Order: sequence, then C-alpha cells, then structure tokens
Amino acid sequence: MPAVSTTSLVGSFTQEAFNTHLARVSHLPAWWLDRKRAAYGRFVALPMPKRTDEGWRFSNLSTLTLDGFEVGRAVPGTASSSALPAAASLTYLNNRATARTGDVPAGVIFDTLQNALLKHGDLVKAHLLAQPSKLGSDKFAALHEAFLEDGAFIYVPKGFEVTEPLAVYHQAEGPGSAVFPHTLVVAEDNAKVTVADFFASTVGGVLRPDGSSGHFACGGNDLYAGHGASVSYIALQDWSRDTLSFQFNATVARRDAKVLSLNVHLGARQARHESFSQLQAPGAHSEMLALTVAQGAQEFDQRTLQIHQAPNTSSNLLYKNALLDQAKTIFSGLIVVDPDAQKTDAYQSNRNLMLSDEAEANSLPGLEIQANDVRCTHGATSARIDAEQEFYLESRGIKPAHAQELLVFGFFEEVLGKIENEALHDALAAIIRNKFKK
Repeated sequence: MPAVSTTSLVGSFTQEAFNTHLARVSHLPAWWLDRKRAAYGRFVALPMPKRTDEGWRFSNLSTLTLDGFEVGRAVPGTASSSALPAAASLTYLNNRATARTGDVPAGVIFDTLQNALLKHGDLVKAHLLAQPSKLGSDKFAALHEAFLEDGAFIYVPKGFEVTEPLAVYHQAEGPGSAVFPHTLVVAEDNAKVTVADFFASTVGGVLRPDGSSGHFACGGNDLYAGHGASVSYIALQDWSRDTLSFQFNATVARRDAKVLSLNVHLGARQARHESFSQLQAPGAHSEMLALTVAQGAQEFDQRTLQIHQAPNTSSNLLYKNALLDQAKTIFSGLIVVDPDAQKTDAYQSNRNLMLSDEAEANSLPGLEIQANDVRCTHGATSARIDAEQEFYLESRGIKPAHAQELLVFGFFEEVLGKIENEALHDALAAIIRNKFKK
C-alpha cells in the first residue's frame, strides 16, 4: 500500500500557513496560543477519515480534500447583515469582524471572541471548546481550533433576559477562501437568550481555475446553560453550492436548564454537522432540531450524540430532511444513558421526505442504556408525499408545484413551530421557501 503523503494530511493548512495565522493573533493570551499549537499538532498527526471508520459510514470520502484553499484572505467591503431580525448583530467576513449593529442590555456581553479573550479570559477559557470531539471528526475539530481567528462571544449574567434575538453573520468571500467561524454562548443561572447564527457565501471574486468559487468552512459553537437558564440557538447554513463544510455543536445543560438548538441546512456541496449534547444535572432538557433541503448532488452528513449524565433529565431530537434530485443525507444518532441517570426520558427521530426517486437517505439511530429506569425511544422513516393529500390540493385548483411546496412546509412546520420568536420564525420560513423554489 502506498504511503500517504504529508500534503494529503494537511493540504493547504501547512506549517507555514499556521505560522502566519499565529503571527496575526500573537496579541492574544499565551494559554490560547499554546492550545492552538497543540491543536495543530493533533491535526497534522491524525489521519484522514477512512471507509472502515464507523463514524464515517455512508459518507463520500473521495470528495474530502484539504487542498486548494487559502487562509486569511483579506477582501474589501462589508458583508450583508440583514437576513435575520435581531436586537444587535456582529458580522464577520473571512474570519474578520467587519460590522456591529444595535445594543444589548447593561451587563450582557456581546463582543468579538478576540476582545473576550483579552477582557474576559477566565470565562472564555472555561467554556471555549471545552468539550472534546466525540463523533468522528477529531482531525477537522483540531483544524478548527488551530486556525480559529475570531468569532462571537455572548455572555448573559445571572437572572438576565435578552428579549430579542442576537444575530451573528459568518460570511466567506473569494475563491477558495477558508473560514473558521465560532460562536460561544454562556448563559448563567436563570438567564435567557436567543442567538441566531447565519453562515453564507457572498457573491463576487474571480473563479478558481476549475470553475468553482467554493469555500472551505470549518466552524463550531459552544452553548452553556447554567442552572435554570434557557438558551435558544438557531443556525442557518447557506454556503455556496461548491463549499465543503464542517460544523461542530457542543451543548452543556445544568440543573433545570433548557437548551433548544435548531440547525437549518441549505447550502454547501458536502456538509457534515456534528451535534453533541450533555445533560449534566437533574431537570436539564435538550431540544435538538434540524431541517434540511437537499438538492442537486448535495450531501448532508448529520451525526448526533445525546448524553444523559444525571437523573431526571430529558432530551428530544427531531431531524427532518426533504430530498430532491440526486441528493443524499446521512443521519447517525446515539442516545447514551449513564448508570446514574435514572428517570431519563429521551427521544430521537429522523424523518426523510423523498421528493425524487434518485435521492438517498441513510438513517442510523441508536441507544446505549446503562440505567434500568428510563424511557428511551428512537426511530427513522423515509417516505414520499402522500398521493391523496397531493390530489386533494390539486383538486382544489392548486398547481402541482405549489401543492408540493405546501405539503413540504407542513412537514417542516413541526420543527419551525418550536421557535418562539415570530419574526425569526417567519424569516427562516421565507429563506427556506426561497431556497426550495430554486
């Protein structure tokens, strides 16, 4: 068997590129720079995924590449930041903060991650990338930590409620740009906040020689909900159709905390999303939701882990995919109940709406239960639109394309309906509807 070249292991993310990145962030705390050096060492040492890796079952590995990308590309101008309703927003273009709008209540911190590292180092150190990768993408998670340049930091102190959403826009511009977005949310005891993350490619720049304007996106977010806190996190991924995307979500819920995490997947050529939720104290609840519109030859790879570490915790996972054309989705989810986590109530469901005979949906739900007094269920379904429902709408004079759209949004509304903020709900529905029509 031929040896794997170093280039294939690191691609464009060479030692030279990493040294250049370190020079740009050399003003940040020494402990963070040391962590980045250690992360880069792990990235270099770890192999690329193999077909025999269970965590990459059904994934298309032939299209995974680290070559042909550029880190730290500077582009002029300010990206758009008007897609989602929000009281305040931060905008990032190619890893650099470019705009800020609105205000937050006194005591709440809504700032860049770089500023937070300098001003609130201990708080950031306790929560930033504090949970290890557990779902197969250790190499790409290490790459994210190594090249993470900036992101958003949101801190809500004890008892505070932020009534309107806070929005973060992570955007990529220019052919082959590599971006490493990150959002860190810390809600102390009995705090409440809604955060909307928006990932998108801007239009412009010169095409790469192969005709692609795609990007490499390797992002993450950390959500921490203290005792009695409530965190709603809504992410909308709409990278260009030529983008290779990785996104890592880590959630920690303490006693009586409630965390809702909704991820909407629309863009990218190939997108892998890993979501890891830990319920660490009695009464904690995690709502893990996702909606995907898969078109053309897109591949969406979704891996989830719900870990119940304390008694009387609950979690609910509902991932819904609508597949058109030759699109492909993969769902692999696992519920783990620790020995002391009695009275756990956990649910996991993946539902696929097949809108094409050529589309492919793969589902692998699973349970690992080590306690004897629990209620855990899981399941997966794949089906076409009900012909009778479609006929009923068409018999009322509704055109077939519009009838299909209505039925798809009825399928999605079970998830979208969990968004409490009406303006945010309507904005997401409009974006999904527009994407579905293309």
